[in-house]
Amino acid sequence: MHSQDSSASSLISLGKRYWLPVYKPRELVLDHGKGSRVWDTDGRDYIDFGAGIAVNALGHQDPDLLAALTAQAHKLWHASNVFYTEPALRLAEELVHAAHFAERVFLCNSGAEANEAAIKLVRKWAAAQGRGPDKRVIVTFRGSFHGRTLATVTATAQPKYQEGYEPLPAGFRYLDFNDADALEKAFAGGDVAAVMLEPVQGEGGVVPAAAGFLKRVRELCDAHGALLVLDEIQCGMGRTGTLFAHAHDHVTPDIVTLAKALGCGMPIGAMLAGPKVAEVMQYGAHGTTFGGNPLAAAVARVALRKLASAEVLMNVERQSNDLRAGLLHINHELHLFDEIRGRGLMIGAVLAAAYKGRAGEILDHAAAHGLLVLQAGPDVLRFVPPLTIDDREMAEGLERLRAALGAFTAA
Repeated sequence: MHSQDSSASSLISLGKRYWLPVYKPRELVLDHGKGSRVWDTDGRDYIDFGAGIAVNALGHQDPDLLAALTAQAHKLWHASNVFYTEPALRLAEELVHAAHFAERVFLCNSGAEANEAAIKLVRKWAAAQGRGPDKRVIVTFRGSFHGRTLATVTATAQPKYQEGYEPLPAGFRYLDFNDADALEKAFAGGDVAAVMLEPVQGEGGVVPAAAGFLKRVRELCDAHGALLVLDEIQCGMGRTGTLFAHAHDHVTPDIVTLAKALGCGMPIGAMLAGPKVAEVMQYGAHGTTFGGNPLAAAVARVALRKLASAEVLMNVERQSNDLRAGLLHINHELHLFDEIRGRGLMIGAVLAAAYKGRAGEILDHAAAHGLLVLQAGPDVLRFVPPLTIDDREMAEGLERLRAALGAFTAA
């Protein structure tokens, strides 16, 4: 066998040659991580303010997650849903207890799959209510992101994700986020079966629901016999400072979807079903080969316990304050941002008019200065570090950000 060239340039060339070119990664190859720090194949370290798009909520190489994965790996990797396995059963029980509103759980492999299941559940519920296909509309909001399958990309009210995939599935209606009056008018036709939204929009620019908006959505859903579906794939699992993001708004949903941080890097998603819909889908109505995989479920059980802990949630509050303060301090000097918004450790910094459309350039400067950050559209920097980031890593990350932004403005 010929020796393989594992240099960064060689590996990057493999990606450019063999991957379907739907991604545009930064020109570096990550190799390993520890806590809130990662290293590339050249041995260079980076503070991780992106956490794999809010996935690595407990950082890298968390010892408890490693122990759960290793123990399960020595027992059973896969069995399918033709049989029961304990990790998936325990995880479902623990999610129901943690969520309070939920009665049943569907386990799958990703956020898109969780949202696909939610869309199907809404339609199935509406059919069981005697509503015809034209009375099963799902309202979503501009700026939302619900996934990349054909149904979830249609639910995603952003044309840039939909272009070229027409004809799109029918039965979705788009409104402006936080516009309660528009939602009230949308119900007037009597064809709305559900409202689906993110308590904090992620890809749409890190936009939280306005004060009182979720309560009004719940009231309107109740008044018109519709379901409330909350997509907490990015904003859930402790990211905003409470285990479930909707806890800030004191509302009770009918369906909640989870993924990302639920597995802290292991692919897993979940749809939680409340009492109105828990018995709607019976044998054969939906399924998945890998959903509830023992490896992913074993890790998710530990992740759920740790993410719900007072220690982690208190750290989110403390580090969120430090991150906001650091961004405000940098902005006082460089005047880069018009607004800093979000909840907990889900923060968006909106670029000022002079820098609109240049978030991607800033990501390149950040990587060059040893910092991994994200964007949420072309005008917003997105900060979603591990929820376990410590004071030293936060301070060092902010120092590197200041240097990167200084280089960007000087370029």
